[in-house]
Amino acid sequence: MINVLIVEDENIVTELFAHYISNAGDRYRIAGHVRDAANAEVVCARSGVDLILMDICTAEGSSGIDYAGRIKKKYPGIKIIMITSAPEYSFIERSRRAGADSFWYKEAGERQLIDVMDRTVAGENVWPDSSPEIMLGLAKSSELTAKEKEVLFYIVMGYSIGEIAEKMFVDYTTTKTHIKHLREKTGARNNAELAVMASKTRFVLPDY
Repeated sequence: MINVLIVEDENIVTELFAHYISNAGDRYRIAGHVRDAANAEVVCARSGVDLILMDICTAEGSSGIDYAGRIKKKYPGIKIIMITSAPEYSFIERSRRAGADSFWYKEAGERQLIDVMDRTVAGENVWPDSSPEIMLGLAKSSELTAKEKEVLFYIVMGYSIGEIAEKMFVDYTTTKTHIKHLREKTGARNNAELAVMASKTRFVLPDY
């Protein structure tokens, strides 16, 4: 019997996950549910948890990615599947760096989740090839280069062109060129419009 901790701040989603797990037969048992990732670490310390379904954006502003990293360091035997509905471009790579075992998008159905759970428990790492494709103005997210996405992140964070150049260890002119390409691709008239596009579509969520 695999003890599963659900970390999710939306009750309807938690109920849906519980329904999926109950339909999976007797190999999984729900060990608990918490609304924020910070409390997940507390639960792991006091009760037997084998697998965590870890939402990335949880209550109280707790980052599921940050706490997944903390939990994996303290309890490396616990398997963690990162879960989100947000198409934020950096979530997959950041989850890998945190030490998570697998990654699943909420839009997929019951069979897909149980399959990811089964494979993760068996020792496999299950990761999507990329984040979901979305439209940023006139451009598909897949049309942006890795550097352009990084620049976009810093624009959302409110950094100036000079500060972005320093952060990325490139010169001022190169940064301006990246921004020029972002505007041309998306149709944005200025950096403020770029920031709004990225935030509204949840392509950049710097707080998590």
